[in-house]
Amino acid sequence: MNRYRFTCLTPVLAGDGGRLAPIDYMVWKDQINVLDQKRIFRLLSRGPRLDSYLAQIRRAEKLDFASWGGYAQNFALRRIPLDDASLAAAFDRARPEDLFIPTFATTPKATLYLPASVLKGALRTAMIVSRTNVKQVQSNVNHMATRSAARLLEQVSVGDAGSSRTRPLCLADSVELPAALTRVYLTRTSTLMVRGKGLELGWKCGSRGSVDARRVAESTPTFAEMAPPGTVFEGGWSEQASLSNPAVLQSLRWKDASGATQFAEAANFAADRLLAYQRAYAEAAGLQAVISSIDSLRAELAKVREAGCSALVCAGWGTGYLTKSALLGVEPEEARSVLRDSPVYGRQIATGLPFPKTRRFVFSGSQPVCLPGWGRIDFVQ
Repeated sequence: MNRYRFTCLTPVLAGDGGRLAPIDYMVWKDQINVLDQKRIFRLLSRGPRLDSYLAQIRRAEKLDFASWGGYAQNFALRRIPLDDASLAAAFDRARPEDLFIPTFATTPKATLYLPASVLKGALRTAMIVSRTNVKQVQSNVNHMATRSAARLLEQVSVGDAGSSRTRPLCLADSVELPAALTRVYLTRTSTLMVRGKGLELGWKCGSRGSVDARRVAESTPTFAEMAPPGTVFEGGWSEQASLSNPAVLQSLRWKDASGATQFAEAANFAADRLLAYQRAYAEAAGLQAVISSIDSLRAELAKVREAGCSALVCAGWGTGYLTKSALLGVEPEEARSVLRDSPVYGRQIATGLPFPKTRRFVFSGSQPVCLPGWGRIDFVQ
């Protein structure tokens, strides 16, 4: 089996669906100290203190150092560094309901790995994007089926389950990495608001609306365990040679089989379109650090295209609507004309604001610096 390398270019979260509750950990010494509750229970069960401990845990909304510092120091199951020391103050200010931390995928041995489904999903979406045109969208999108409006478009673009064009490429989960590699990052969600004849940047406050850019510290924070830029995941990949047989191609009604090279080309096409959307948004919002990050990604995309069987992909948690939309395959105005007919999105398109008007950004210090989820995948043959 051949090997692939996925290199994180911005913080990436390939989640396992789990979250750390604010009573599972405590912030101490610029790190998240996750309590080893089983060990604590075993220790306290030897005496009369277990009932008292359980009663305190039941009442607590989050752990504070005065009450739980000793447990955090001596009975930590994991210690996850904060990306920036200033995040400790953000934890202190945040409401308990905002302190649930999505976690990275781990094996039963508590080591990190990148699930193959994260990459395969991003590559499949890119293949759909690269094979989509406005006529297909107009004829194959059912706006009344709000939960599966593009199902027919997907079948037309890449085929159904039995004849999907993604079948020739097989990816395996990555090899395991030490859990100590991840860090906890702060993210916030932006929005755009009309002010006079222009647009103004705002930051979402959950169900409480939004605040302007000067009060960004009052917006709702989201903390996440992510792999930092530079982290490399390696795994196996292969192509099913049997699907290249002319007889098989004819039975599946394919002109040719889509291998790693075709997927890489499709992913780079989708990445180019997505980065153009994201840069236009960052320009409208006046986010200079984010613009610099996007320009770096576009420069990396140019290098990747020259390398051959390599691609830029945006995958995992927090990447937003655009990374999952086939409408990247058509021009922006064509996409807006399609969405005007949607009962779900039509009202938002009518406002004339960029769509979607929200984005999730990774913060460093008190400033947004990049978009999450970007990485480079190299298919090594």
